[in-house]
Amino acid sequence: MEEHQAVSEIHEEEAHERHHHPDDNSIYIGKKDVMGYVLAAVTQFNRGSAEVSIKARGKAISRAVDVAEIVRNRFVPGAKVKGIAIKTEDLQSEDGKMVKVSAIEIILAR
Repeated sequence: MEEHQAVSEIHEEEAHERHHHPDDNSIYIGKKDVMGYVLAAVTQFNRGSAEVSIKARGKAISRAVDVAEIVRNRFVPGAKVKGIAIKTEDLQSEDGKMVKVSAIEIILAR
């Protein structure tokens, strides 16, 4: 269990540093406040993106769902959930062991 938690925390720290790529319509959910990710998604829509992809792993999955729902219900009422993909990713922990981590991608579209 500790290995899974360590990998999840590693991913969330990486996602925190790169939660939005200006050339991409993906938002990577990490440890920041939910409203920061909501702002990034709304900004993408306001810049003309037809779709925004919200991605998360491990413990951040529930935060990704929160972001998608807040965007849809409060800020971009015309946005719909175009798709949801779930998977398991193999990641290497700090001690070199391979561990499985759940991941989600939620695609919102106007």
